[in-house]
Amino acid sequence: MGWWHRLKPNSLVARTLLLTLLAVLIAQGIATSIWYTESKHKELSGIRSASESMATMFASTVTFFQSLPVRYRHIVLDQIRNMGGTRFFVSFNKEKLIVEPIPDTQLKVASVNAVTQVLHQKLNNVESVSVDFSRPEHLRLLKNDIYLSDLPKSWAHHTLTLEPIDPPILVVQIELGDSEWVYIAALLPAPYVTLDDTILGREQVIFLFFSTSILLVLTYFLIRKQVKPLRRLARAANEMSMDIDQPPLTEEGATELVTATRAFNRMQQRIRRYVSDREHLFSAISHDLKTPITRLRLRAELLESDVKRDKFNKDLDELEMMVKGALQCVRDTDLHENNAYVDLSEMIESVIETHNQYQPKVSFTPQILDPIVAKPLAIKRVLTNLIDNAVKYGHQAEVMLEEDQEYVTVTITDQGKGIPEDKLEAVFEPYYRIATDDSGHGLGLGICRNILHGHGGDLIIRNHPKGGLVARIFIPLSLEV
Repeated sequence: MGWWHRLKPNSLVARTLLLTLLAVLIAQGIATSIWYTESKHKELSGIRSASESMATMFASTVTFFQSLPVRYRHIVLDQIRNMGGTRFFVSFNKEKLIVEPIPDTQLKVASVNAVTQVLHQKLNNVESVSVDFSRPEHLRLLKNDIYLSDLPKSWAHHTLTLEPIDPPILVVQIELGDSEWVYIAALLPAPYVTLDDTILGREQVIFLFFSTSILLVLTYFLIRKQVKPLRRLARAANEMSMDIDQPPLTEEGATELVTATRAFNRMQQRIRRYVSDREHLFSAISHDLKTPITRLRLRAELLESDVKRDKFNKDLDELEMMVKGALQCVRDTDLHENNAYVDLSEMIESVIETHNQYQPKVSFTPQILDPIVAKPLAIKRVLTNLIDNAVKYGHQAEVMLEEDQEYVTVTITDQGKGIPEDKLEAVFEPYYRIATDDSGHGLGLGICRNILHGHGGDLIIRNHPKGGLVARIFIPLSLEV
C-alpha cells in the first residue's frame, strides 16, 4: 500500500497532480471553447453558403420543369434519371410525403433556414415550401409507403447514400398546385455532409487523453523526486524526537530543500549538544551534592540536642529526595532505546501479572490489535505507573484498549475520589502531590506525559461523572522502526 500512501489526497504528490490536472482541464476547456466558437462560426457560415448554392440549383430545376408541359415532365425526368444526369433525386408526387426529421442541431437549422429563404426568394409562383432532413432508413420516396430501400439502386441509392457513414438527407417539397408536389432529396456537399455537431471528435479526445496522461506522469516523477528529501526530513524529525543520536541528513533536492535540510542538521547538532551538556550538568550536580550531604549528616550527629538533630536530618532527607527526584526525572524522560514492535495487549497483561497484587483489582479484556512501534521500556513504565496509581488511590481499575485511524488509546478508569477539577493539570508539575503519604515524589505523571510526548502521543486525565479518575493514553500509529 506504499503507492496509496504517496497518492492519498493529503499528500504533496497527490495535491500537485490534482492541481496539474485541474489546470490542464481549465486550459483545455478555455482553448476548446475558443476553438469551438471560432470553428462553429466558420462552419455555420460555410453550411449556409453551401445550402444557398444547393437551393439555387433546386430553384433552377423547379423553374425548368415548370416551363415544360405537364405531360412531358415525367418523360424528361425519367430520361435524366436514367442517364444519371442529376446530382439529387427529383420526383413529382400527388401528395406531400411524410418526413421523419432528425433532431435539431445548429448546423441543421442553419441549412434548413438558408434553403427555405433562397427558395422563397427564387420561386414566387409556388404554394408552399417544406424543408427538413431525414435518415436514409426512414426516407420515403414517390409515395408514403415506399422507402429508399424499396427502389432500384440505380434510381436513388448512388445519389442519396454514402456508405459507410450514411449521412442525413436533405428533403425539399415544393407545392406547385393542387395535388402537385415537386420532391427533391439530396446530400449536402463535403465537409458538411454528416451535419456533425460534436464539440470534440474521437481523435481530439484521444489526443487530449494522451497529452494529459504524459503531463501527469512526468509531473508525478518530478514531484516524487523532489518529495523524497522532504519525506526523509520529516522521518528524521520524527526519529529525532525519539532518539537524538541520529546521523545528519544528506543535503539534496531543490535549493529550498537543501536549505531546510542544512538548518535541520544544525538544529539537531545544537539539541544534541544541549542534551549532552544537561546530562553532564546533572551528573556533576549529583556527584557534587553527595559529598556535602554526607558531610552534613556526619556533623548532624555531633549535635547535642536530639530535637535539632532530627530536624536537621529531616531537612537533609528532603534535600536528598529532591536531588534523586530531579535526576530520576531527567533519566526517565530520556528515551535512550530503539523503537520496536510492541503488542500493547500483551504488555498490559504482563504489567498486571508482574504485580500479583493487581490481579484481583484490575480488570482487562485483551484485544487483537496490530503491534505498534514504540520504545518498549518507556511505554511499560507509563502503563506500570498509571495502573499502580489507579490501584493505589482508586482501589479498583478497569483497563480498555481501542484503536482508530491515528492512535491506539489505553483508558484506565479507577473508583477513587478523583482529582479536583482545578488541579487536573497541576498534578503534572514536578513535586506536586495531592496524596499525603510519603511514598512518592510527585514526578510520575509528569514523566509519563513527557514519555508520551516523546512518542508523539499524549496523556489526558479527567474525572468520571460517576466518580473516579479516567486516564487516557494516546500512542500514534505512524511511527517507524
